[in-house]
Amino acid sequence: MSSLGESDKELLNEIQWTFPLVTRPFDAIAKKFDTTPEIIKEKLNHLKEIGVLRQLSAIFDTRKLGYTSSLVAMEIEHDKLDYVASQINRHPGVSHNYERDHQFNLWFTLAVPPGADLKTELEKFNVLKGIKKVRMLPTLQLFKIGVKLDMVDDKKHDVAPTEEKKEIKNVKFEPTEQDKDFIRELQKDMEIIDEPFVKAANNLGITEDELFAKMKHYEGIGVLRRFAAILRHRQVGFTANGMIVWKVPEDRITSVGETLGSFPQVSHCYERPTYDDWPYNVFSMIHCKTQDEANDVAKTIQNQINVDEFRILFSSREFKKTRVEYFVENSFSLEDAATS
Repeated sequence: MSSLGESDKELLNEIQWTFPLVTRPFDAIAKKFDTTPEIIKEKLNHLKEIGVLRQLSAIFDTRKLGYTSSLVAMEIEHDKLDYVASQINRHPGVSHNYERDHQFNLWFTLAVPPGADLKTELEKFNVLKGIKKVRMLPTLQLFKIGVKLDMVDDKKHDVAPTEEKKEIKNVKFEPTEQDKDFIRELQKDMEIIDEPFVKAANNLGITEDELFAKMKHYEGIGVLRRFAAILRHRQVGFTANGMIVWKVPEDRITSVGETLGSFPQVSHCYERPTYDDWPYNVFSMIHCKTQDEANDVAKTIQNQINVDEFRILFSSREFKKTRVEYFVENSFSLEDAATS
């Protein structure tokens, strides 16, 4: 983090928020920063090399594509945690997998393509030794999704519900083979070259104008959340990734969730089911540089939403963090793990 200059941080802020969908995007970015495209490309390539910039690509909505997904919490015997986590990581539908400071010490997301059964896929992990409890926590209501790490310290937002929710047309989307080809192409990490969209358009046999029009259409119906940069949180100093879980009265879940989603500091917000041993029904993610800062943010939010019971679960280890590759065929089996 200390090796990043102010101009690097400003650039990273810009491309997390918006990325120009034009033939020469780095020219457009350079114009905004009053510099040259060569300098912008050089900076971005350097940020990739040092592990700060993970990917520049289209970010799609899992559910709109017909995928089923769930957050899963597991209680694992401590001495088996690394082994279980490494086996779970083998599943192509597992994108995020963390150790958290709780009795439920392993938390991961699992997504399966249209036609596959989520519960069946999850049950494949039953052969692993050391799993004591499993809790499926699918999304019941989605209030917000979209990580944007504010890299510029003096531009920090007040902890207040100030963001407006993006309006999305409620259109049922059933992907054709052509749509699947498009999604497979656009989810790839973009090359940092003068005209990066030309290759994608050529691979799809369409013009760039058709490519941009399709992307804007997808964005309008919520299939494409945005085209943007994805950063590696820890490498840029956001090491206190806190999952704040709230016990919200039933009649206030929607209003509290919508308010939480409008805080700039909250990247994800969902309603999820409860269990006898898990009473928290609203989940919100924050990304801070220290646990003290995260605790302060949580307390400030609590004072504004008036929910008495909450706790923060920090991720102590990151076992896996990647993007689900949509419409890429993968089968998965853990039969060999049963004898390990």
